[in-house]
Amino acid sequence: MRFWRQAWAIALRDLKVEGRSSEVLSVVLPFAAAAVFVVPLATDAQATRLQALAFPVYWLVALLFGMQVALRQTGQESEMQRRHLALLGVDPSARFVGRSLAATLLIAAVLVLMAPLTLIFYQPASISGWIWMIPVGGLFASGLAMLATLAGDVTVGLRTRTALAPLLVVPVAVPLMMGAAQTLEALGRGDGTLAWTLVLVITNLVLAAVGTLAARPLEEAAT
Repeated sequence: MRFWRQAWAIALRDLKVEGRSSEVLSVVLPFAAAAVFVVPLATDAQATRLQALAFPVYWLVALLFGMQVALRQTGQESEMQRRHLALLGVDPSARFVGRSLAATLLIAAVLVLMAPLTLIFYQPASISGWIWMIPVGGLFASGLAMLATLAGDVTVGLRTRTALAPLLVVPVAVPLMMGAAQTLEALGRGDGTLAWTLVLVITNLVLAAVGTLAARPLEEAAT
């Protein structure tokens, strides 16, 4: 229970910081909306082509801006704050879980608010079983949050951190992108989604295991 109390405390701290700054609402979401809007301008704007681009654009923008949300959460902690948490005896694994949980909720908010924009701009064909995209979106958000949090911890203290962290996230995020996108495509075709959902679940489990096991060594290396 102590582990989860610490994790919740870290998550609430990050969410309170976000609530005071409102950077996700005031900066990230407007740029994400602009990205969704700009893509049709780079095509011939044929209705059938825009419908085909709807979901790939959605997941690509979700990856790029969701990654920025999670990396920004990780970058907010100063060295003094990390030392203070270590002196308080906060479990590094609980710190990883807490920051990942906060980032998951913020990325999920980006996904939810981007969905109506994608439907309005691209007007994709309706899909049956769309309700299953809720857990798929949750798995995508949690996996991306853990991956970005882990990348932020690996690059902490480096002068090239801003450029290096995204380079670490994007290649490893391929299973998340493929799992989410292919699940949506399978729903549109009326096919089964179990295989791609398992890809998302396994990726999340691997990231959770790596993040919790590597949390203490990464904290010791950073301090």
